[in-house]
Amino acid sequence: MLLWHGRGPDERDVLAPIARAAAERGVVVLVPDWRPDAPDGGRAHLRESADFARQQVAAFGGDPERIVLAGWSLGAKAAMGVALDPAGFGTWRPLAVVGIAGAYGSAAPTTGTAPIDDVRRGGRPMTPIPVWLVHGTADPVVDVERSRELRTALEEQGRPVTLDEVATDHAGVIMTEFVPEHARCLPSTADHAVAAGSRTADVLARAAGITA
Repeated sequence: MLLWHGRGPDERDVLAPIARAAAERGVVVLVPDWRPDAPDGGRAHLRESADFARQQVAAFGGDPERIVLAGWSLGAKAAMGVALDPAGFGTWRPLAVVGIAGAYGSAAPTTGTAPIDDVRRGGRPMTPIPVWLVHGTADPVVDVERSRELRTALEEQGRPVTLDEVATDHAGVIMTEFVPEHARCLPSTADHAVAAGSRTADVLARAAGITA
């Protein structure tokens, strides 16, 4: 699994709790840094991370033909763009995609198009990629309606999609909390974050084909 962080530049550490939780379930998880503040919005960094995963994941015990693409917040939009745009990253498409607390109605940094528009636009036939969505019902940053809208659009096209709604906020869904004095999300032991993060890790594992 290639897992992309959100808007803050070089914040792969923010995803450490959820990445470890997924790894405990048997998922090989690669979490790269990338910079959304780069002139190209981080597209080159994300493309390079996908190339790295395909070339190196076998060395970590993974299968280069079975890479799941996942992301949180802006990273979710970036991942969904690759999965739903046939030309997202050239000829490569992931096995499945997981969007965690994402908004999908504006341009993804990976493609320059809005993922929900890519769904509604249709385009050339392609094998649908399973879409897994997770979103906190108390998210004040990205409303849960954004994931509900994408689910509805995918269902209308007959594409495989699931949405898990969890009782937490934008940070809690990845087992963290936003700490203003650090201007960063840090690991959280709050009950809502631990419970929600565990659900998210379960979804990541299921998307990778691992069942409890």
